[in-house]
Amino acid sequence: MPLSDHTTDQCRECLATIRWAITVHGRRQALDAEPDAKGNLAAYVDGTGTLRVRVLTAERDRLEGAEWQAMPHAATCTRPPVRRTARPGRRAVVRRGAWTRWPR
Repeated sequence: MPLSDHTTDQCRECLATIRWAITVHGRRQALDAEPDAKGNLAAYVDGTGTLRVRVLTAERDRLEGAEWQAMPHAATCTRPPVRRTARPGRRAVVRRGAWTRWPR
């Protein structure tokens, strides 16, 4: 089943065309907009029109029904977002809670 262009979005980092899908666990995952034979995901549109995705595993390694093979966009993004971490050697600031001011 060909997917329409109105269900596509654009990656904020690399500006590639992507589609948002819902995983088996209910989380959102970005997919490359076009089907890819190298992908490890099986995507399909359910009865409500929602794009769903599942991982191709050893137990279920083939496409079923109206599924198409997709690549996760995180694997192909040319400019992945940089995760910010605390500077080495610095401890996080811990504020005293209100419970320390209780009367004894």
